Amino acid sequence: MTKQLDQLRAVVAGTPPAPDAMSAYLEQVRTRAYTVTDADVEGLLAAGCTEDEVFEQTVATAISEGLRRLDAAKWVLG
Repeated sequence: MTKQLDQLRAVVAGTPPAPDAMSAYLEQVRTRAYTVTDADVEGLLAAGCTEDEVFEQTVATAISEGLRRLDAAKWVLG
């Protein structure tokens, strides 16, 4: 399992910084992903983000948040 987690961490580390226009959206992905709608994505595209950027940043943010929560759970469990 450690190898796979290391691979996920490498994906996140290798993702370029997100455009400023994506900051509110990525916070939404981090804290309440279940509320993301097509309109949110369309707004990013209208602001000049590419589909690839939206996809890559969404996946990297979701992975990062999942790993953060996993690390927190491991810490709590000792």
